[in-house]
Amino acid sequence: MAKVLLGMSGGLDSSVAAALLVAEGHDVIGMTIKTYKYEDVGGNKAHDTSCCSLDGINDARRVAAKLGFPHYVTDMTEEFGREVIGYFTDTYLAGQTPNPCVRCNREIKWAAMLRKADALGCEFIATGHYANLRDENGRMILSRAADSAKDQTYALWSVRQEHLKRTMFPLQHYTKPEVRLMAERYGLGMEHKHESYEICFVTDNDYRRFLRETVPDIEEFATAGDFVLDGKTIGHHDGVPFYTIGQRKGLGLSVPSHPAPLYVTGLDVVNNEVILGDDEDLLANELTAHSVNLIKYDALPEAGLCVRAKIRYKDEGAEAFVTPLPGNRFHVRFEEMRRAITPGQSVALYEGDDLVGGGIIE
Repeated sequence: MAKVLLGMSGGLDSSVAAALLVAEGHDVIGMTIKTYKYEDVGGNKAHDTSCCSLDGINDARRVAAKLGFPHYVTDMTEEFGREVIGYFTDTYLAGQTPNPCVRCNREIKWAAMLRKADALGCEFIATGHYANLRDENGRMILSRAADSAKDQTYALWSVRQEHLKRTMFPLQHYTKPEVRLMAERYGLGMEHKHESYEICFVTDNDYRRFLRETVPDIEEFATAGDFVLDGKTIGHHDGVPFYTIGQRKGLGLSVPSHPAPLYVTGLDVVNNEVILGDDEDLLANELTAHSVNLIKYDALPEAGLCVRAKIRYKDEGAEAFVTPLPGNRFHVRFEEMRRAITPGQSVALYEGDDLVGGGIIE
């Protein structure tokens, strides 16, 4: 049995993960990460149900006490602000759409947690993620969870190989309904707790409000500019960072000569233009990605690899062919057209159920 540092959000999944680790005889230490201060991020504190809320901290402490292991709260607001919130705002200001959960997993829930594990003498860290992990000839392979509806491997593509070697996923063989039943059986009082899906530090799920309130001199980065359709100005926008590829609602436009719905198809930060078009203008069949991290292989074959590629969390994925590019990049060509491939978002590559790796869409 091992000494394990368990990341605890106070939610159902990490609570059941704790019970399973204790039942297996591991020496468990629970840790909840404080990632932000309410006064820094604004929003609606009263409706905050995120993984980092005060209620979450209290629930995690209660579960640890019931199961008989120590629980600590560690302040990572500085690291989280630098690695996640700073990245989040910088990406929007650059006219792209960030994926903060991917960044948080890599730099906070794994890298920073493992530093805490070292300080506490823990060999492993554990989380309540739904993902399968196996050792194959000394390489750790991530694959889809038993519960396909809850599979979280898309957000784990950037976790470093050396960190996966020290990772446990106690829930990897269970479905969400089974986890709820276990919570009831263990008497954790979590079986009816609702899940949180919003970005934890944007407590009201309004990223535009967040940017306006938290970015100093936001007006320098988000000034009014032109909506452009077919090369012609048809209106004025509030600032490029406040729009995302594929957006249709909230444009505030009425174009009688163009009765079909308009969508954001491009963001030009250099010329301060938001490019509009029809739904079909959002279709494309290729992308390039940077900041690549591979899970299954040391390197992609030079001749390329047939994969199934996901371009967003809820995407089912589509058949594609990936080839490596210089500079830790790769090119993906899909067999069919995909809608709203969005720079800044992640693309995750699969071979069967195995996660090959991923990158950030250019």
